[in-house]
Amino acid sequence: MTFRTLYFIPHPPFTSSFWLRMPRIGPYTLHSIHAGYFALDGGAMFGIVPKPLWERHIRADDRNRIPLSTRCLLLESSDRLVLVDNGIGDKEDAKFAEIYALDYSRAELHRSLGEAGFSAEDVTDVILTHLHFDHCGGTTQRRGERLELTFPNARHYVQRAHWNWAMEPNERERASFLPQNLLPLGESGQLYLVDGEQEILPGISVLTVDGHTEAQQLVKVTGEEGSLVFVADLLPTTAHVRPVWVMAYDIRPLVSIAEKKEFLRRAAAEQWTLFFEHDPVTDIASVCEAERGFTLTDERSLEDL
Repeated sequence: MTFRTLYFIPHPPFTSSFWLRMPRIGPYTLHSIHAGYFALDGGAMFGIVPKPLWERHIRADDRNRIPLSTRCLLLESSDRLVLVDNGIGDKEDAKFAEIYALDYSRAELHRSLGEAGFSAEDVTDVILTHLHFDHCGGTTQRRGERLELTFPNARHYVQRAHWNWAMEPNERERASFLPQNLLPLGESGQLYLVDGEQEILPGISVLTVDGHTEAQQLVKVTGEEGSLVFVADLLPTTAHVRPVWVMAYDIRPLVSIAEKKEFLRRAAAEQWTLFFEHDPVTDIASVCEAERGFTLTDERSLEDL
């Protein structure tokens, strides 16, 4: 498998939000892109936390599943359109859709992009926090019997250590790394492997954490207005702000706890805004540290940033 460097001809300036007051950080206008809803077992999402505690925050259905969003972040500048994660996609079968309660009635990736004034062809860069199916399933789509990239003009950024991890999956994560999401990307020549924490585009850097999966990358957007961090599965919902509330899906739960403490302490000190991918209600929030731990404040929609 080989990877090649891509060179892009700049697009004309994007103008979808020219007449609207939209949140901005640095050169980027920010859009919340909803790629659909799904559900996962509440016990798995909260690990050893008893159900009477976590269900105060998110109610489970009669199969013990809690509702979750696949909320992506779109960053629009004069010459780039950057998408962070892309949801589950729509190419899985009916059994898969029933198990995970896939729901595209309220939101869907292409429809959400269209509502923001764009199409998949406009996207110049896709940053994938990690390669579990609920974060990268929208990377590929079916055209008859053929799989193709959903974003044909985009470079796709993945941590090298995580890509290698996903290519030889362990037994715990094998069901989350789906070949139909990954192999077409690896063969496309549009995969760019990132080595560690760095700025990958102007004003956009990545931070790495290893508790949930090897080398998950969080995306930090910084400008004079401050910093917004796409927290992915380090903090899948606002309820997970409690450091010991970690998922049973995490491969290294004690590492997750330590990483959450370090991250939240830094986020509070540097006044970062956190963007939540899976919370069914809240787009963004701030965090503060008090004697009894960390709490979220000013939970709101991205438009209110």
